[in-house]
Amino acid sequence: MDVEMRIRGLMMDPNTNMPIVILKDVASEVVLPIWVGIYEANAIAVEIEKVRAPRPLTHDLLKRLIESMNARLEKIVISSLKDDTFYSVLWMKQAGEWVTLDARPSDAIALALRMDCPIYVSESLLAVARVNAESAEGTMSAEHLKKWLEGLNDEDLGRYKM
Repeated sequence: MDVEMRIRGLMMDPNTNMPIVILKDVASEVVLPIWVGIYEANAIAVEIEKVRAPRPLTHDLLKRLIESMNARLEKIVISSLKDDTFYSVLWMKQAGEWVTLDARPSDAIALALRMDCPIYVSESLLAVARVNAESAEGTMSAEHLKKWLEGLNDEDLGRYKM
């Protein structure tokens, strides 16, 4: 089963200075942080802020390509975590047939924002992510990390809030 999520915000990891996309379950307080690259975060932020580039960006091009093929992006599913890397799937419909494509979560999220489609995370991935957080060693305990993520306010998330 998949859990519908929304982007809670974009922020910088205070330890690594890498961008984090914070996804939040629409029906609960469960959050999932996904670390992404600078360029990927920018592609997401550009759409959140509704900034229009003078020329189409890659995700704008993908949107136009999908539309020109009379297809519709129905949903994205962030489906698994392997070797600390998240994987996702684009679920599209074309001529009544399902078409699925593997995608990086950051690209899938950027495209979902542009195409106004829902973002899901597999329930099994949320369970794996929770176990990994609980077993991770470091300066922040799993409980502390959970409380930190759940306690984020709009100011903490910077200007990229939803």
